[in-house]
Amino acid sequence: MTTTPPCPTCGSEHVYPDGSLWICPECGNEWSQDSSLTASTEGEPGVIKDANGNILTDGDTVTVIKDLKIKGSSQAIKGGTKVKGIRLTDGADGHNIACKIPGFGAMNLKSEFVKKS
Repeated sequence: MTTTPPCPTCGSEHVYPDGSLWICPECGNEWSQDSSLTASTEGEPGVIKDANGNILTDGDTVTVIKDLKIKGSSQAIKGGTKVKGIRLTDGADGHNIACKIPGFGAMNLKSEFVKKS
């Protein structure tokens, strides 16, 4: 007898197979039967990674990896700018880092445009 794995998203035990996929009726998550035994941190909510895949935490120092235009301003944040003491947020618009940038003030950034220093 084969055992059905719990849902990696919600942990429900009421999953069922459908072809080569497992399906969770409670949250609607679908995943491959080949990867059913291992859950990665990429799908976990609350894990924010930088452009290189390093996990970020509150208080980290990051470096901007490319020039970022600021909406409504003629200035841009230059690539290589270091930002100290970041705060991670649940930005609905994709901006998941709150920080203060020297010369610009308080700002929100996307984690895909920074790397951990």
